[in-house]
Amino acid sequence: MNLIGDLDLYLIGEGRHERLWKVLGANPEPEGSGWRFAVWAPNAREVQVIGDFSGWWPDDGIPMRPQGDSGVWAATVPDAVAGQRYRYRVHGADGRWTYRADPLAVAAQCPPENASVLFSSDYTWNDESWMGTRGKRADHHARPMSTYEVHLGSWRPGLSYKELADELVAYVTDLGFTHVEFLPVMEHPFGGSWGYQITGFYAPTARFGDPDQFRHLVDRLHQAGVSVLLDWVPAHFPRDEWALARFDGTPLYEHEDPQRGEHPDWGTLVFNYGRREVRNFLIANARYWCEEFHVDGLRVDAVASMLYLDYSRGDGQWSPNIHGGNTYLEAVDFLQELNTAVYADQPGILTIAEESTAWPGVSRPVDAGGLGFGMKWNMGWMHDTLEYLQKDPSHRSYHHAQLTWPSCYAFDEQWVLPLSHDEVVHGKRSLMGKLPGDRWQRLAGLRGLLGYMYAFPGKKLLFMGAELAGESEWSEQFGLDWAHADYHGDVRGLVRDLNRIYRESAALWARDTEPGGFSWIDPHDSGSNTVSFVRHGKTSKKLLACVANFSGIPLHAHPITLPRTGAWVEVLNTDAEVYGGSGVGNMGRIRTDAEGNAVVAVGPYGVVWFAPA
Repeated sequence: MNLIGDLDLYLIGEGRHERLWKVLGANPEPEGSGWRFAVWAPNAREVQVIGDFSGWWPDDGIPMRPQGDSGVWAATVPDAVAGQRYRYRVHGADGRWTYRADPLAVAAQCPPENASVLFSSDYTWNDESWMGTRGKRADHHARPMSTYEVHLGSWRPGLSYKELADELVAYVTDLGFTHVEFLPVMEHPFGGSWGYQITGFYAPTARFGDPDQFRHLVDRLHQAGVSVLLDWVPAHFPRDEWALARFDGTPLYEHEDPQRGEHPDWGTLVFNYGRREVRNFLIANARYWCEEFHVDGLRVDAVASMLYLDYSRGDGQWSPNIHGGNTYLEAVDFLQELNTAVYADQPGILTIAEESTAWPGVSRPVDAGGLGFGMKWNMGWMHDTLEYLQKDPSHRSYHHAQLTWPSCYAFDEQWVLPLSHDEVVHGKRSLMGKLPGDRWQRLAGLRGLLGYMYAFPGKKLLFMGAELAGESEWSEQFGLDWAHADYHGDVRGLVRDLNRIYRESAALWARDTEPGGFSWIDPHDSGSNTVSFVRHGKTSKKLLACVANFSGIPLHAHPITLPRTGAWVEVLNTDAEVYGGSGVGNMGRIRTDAEGNAVVAVGPYGVVWFAPA
């Protein structure tokens, strides 16, 4: 008699089990009668489960029985109790015995140890109000969204999930962010991967506490009105022999063809998106984080590497698809299935693609031929804007198109404007470190960059530490430079005000995806390194104008043509004295010239916002 029901086995075989973690992995039996273990290893010759309950001796391993022809092995261990460690001992098709972590373990040992851990949640949630209305907040594109991107281990090194639930939540709410996005929290052996090389897809990392303590962190953020996004990595996984690689002695989770199953950049293995059970493993995992941990969305990492068969591969290193092209058709199908399933199953959830190419329709619905993501990172805006600002102001006029070109595709996708972790590591320098000039000029340039980003169409994402104006690039080993935060300038104060005014100004977010939500005032003033534009809300009176002066000299009487809606007033000035700036600005109401046109003052490297009085 099978330990797993026929319907569950049928759904696993079809790759359609929506709650896979309820069947595979380790689950407690009713009434405290031990634990049931189940693992998918279709090509294994034999499988045992061993652990604290068996003394870890191979001879005392508990044999697991095949469940029909499903490829699933299962066993019940009456003596197993929560908190014990365990592994699977797999006699693979290659004749070798290996010790494996459970692919669906919900808890694991803290690295460098790597056994799975028996865990059953008894957490009581306190975010009923948040979860009860999450489906009503599904119109993400017409809502404000400013995200604080966080690597939990280095925000303030040494803090646990419980301590972060106090300190991080207070910090994020004080600065006024609407969302946090965590770099991967799934268990990973190498801290230097920042979580992007995952071995425990269903287990929050034990570095900061147990799974219920991570639930507590999410719960507290929700109670504070902050949405929680997780970075999620279905693109690849590491080669560690104790994890997924050649799990049953064959390429099981990875593609058997090295030209499709090995990642040349990262030395990792690529999932086999054409295999039903592998797709099920990943899609159920996305559901798992949304359902079990109440997360509000997933930012899917490295989508471009999934879409192209020739990604980072030269001639002779890749094989075309059945049509002779370079599109990874099975990966496209997987992403469409993923988004369809998650949006249908979890109303109010948001999926975001980190996709760095011009692939069309990433955020277009699946039934309209798109990949189905809710949003996409605007890597083009990020790279063009940062490249422009890294140039000396005397040279910027020759590169003015780097500022204006992003407006040409600003409504092709549903964009997030990221100033992300990828831009402040591996010798790229901090945002401050990228900018030319002395420290005062670089602080002014950083404030101007932030003011410009918050005004440009698209949702906002800022990696932790930018608000501290640190000189050093980020390191996961040392954390943020809190000791020198805001040295000579209150960038944190500016970020707080940007978030507040952004949330209050519907013109900055209500029409992010509509061409009618943006119009240039003057995109051509390359001589003064200046651009100006208007953001339009749902009504003719919901307006906000932005003038960005990226030159190193103040503009004392810069003429701009504003919509004739009456008087306009300054609502934000990144060069204000309160932030450490020069104080050049309009000090409230904008003056007009003899012909009734607006004349504004903008400090060096400054950005000024105006709104109708």
